Amino acid sequence: MKGVVLHSPGGLDRLELVDMADPGEPGVGEIRVRIHASSLNFHDYGVVSGRMPAPDGRIPMSDGAGVVEAVGEGVTEFSTGDSVVSCFFPGWQDGVPRVGDFSGVPGDGIDGYAREVVVCPATWFTKAPKGYSHAEAATLTTAGLTAWRALAVDGPVQAGNTVLVLGTGGVSIFALQLAKLMGATVIATSSSDAKLERVRALGADYTINYRKDENWGKSVLEWTGGRGVDHVVEVGGPGTLAQSIKATRIGGHIALIGVLTGVAGEVPTALMMLKQIRLQGVVVGSRRQQMDFIRAIEVNDLRPVIDSRFALAEIAAAFRHEEAGAHFGKICLEY
Repeated sequence: MKGVVLHSPGGLDRLELVDMADPGEPGVGEIRVRIHASSLNFHDYGVVSGRMPAPDGRIPMSDGAGVVEAVGEGVTEFSTGDSVVSCFFPGWQDGVPRVGDFSGVPGDGIDGYAREVVVCPATWFTKAPKGYSHAEAATLTTAGLTAWRALAVDGPVQAGNTVLVLGTGGVSIFALQLAKLMGATVIATSSSDAKLERVRALGADYTINYRKDENWGKSVLEWTGGRGVDHVVEVGGPGTLAQSIKATRIGGHIALIGVLTGVAGEVPTALMMLKQIRLQGVVVGSRRQQMDFIRAIEVNDLRPVIDSRFALAEIAAAFRHEEAGAHFGKICLEY
């Protein structure tokens, strides 16, 4: 079978498509899955770019979707022919967060899904939404579930709330879609007027070009009549957090998801304290949360926004497209 490996010390020119040994038949409690799609995330980019060092020969990609080809003894949840999608934290099945690193995450601490076939414990996957393509299903593992946890689990958003989403990457577009399904008003930011036009078409009620309006937190406050938003999907990190705090209402909630602007920086702690804001770190979610998310998808017929699709052999080009920041929604690999 074919697969992609990353050679040390990382970098997009260090990705190589190679022949791999077939993993064989599943053992007790395992399933054999023919992988047909993956999707790119900032975390995956961190690994393949070398910013998050991985062992030589690591197989990248944390998201994997495909078809069950065989089931091992004792597996009752899946049958041959089922469409399935992987879990970001294979060991986090349910309950409160139990993992504080990426040591067990496919594509980082262990080998990922940039390969045609895997044999894994059945608990590492869930069924994909009915009617979804493999590419659509592959967007759920990381970006989709992160947005779901931020708004439906940790929020939780209620009808009539106001939600601020930053940017137009995979998590932010999912958050926009979910917030609208929940009956919320949505404010969206971007550095591109063309992308802001697209988020308005998806239902955004108010948009801000943060390049043209550097004090956008104040603009959000003014648009909400001085009250501020109930929830912020904060993907920027230290470079945007101060403005997000300014934009949040007293007693509001900020889901801290991304570090696009860096891993450390100053936080206006006094303002955050006075406003009694709840700042919640979010790193994807559990298998149970993924199953709940998929049930909600099926009830509401939510469809992910896919920007572009690449073949597995074009993985470096796919990451260069992500690196350029021109995408809107998710970038997928299909194989």
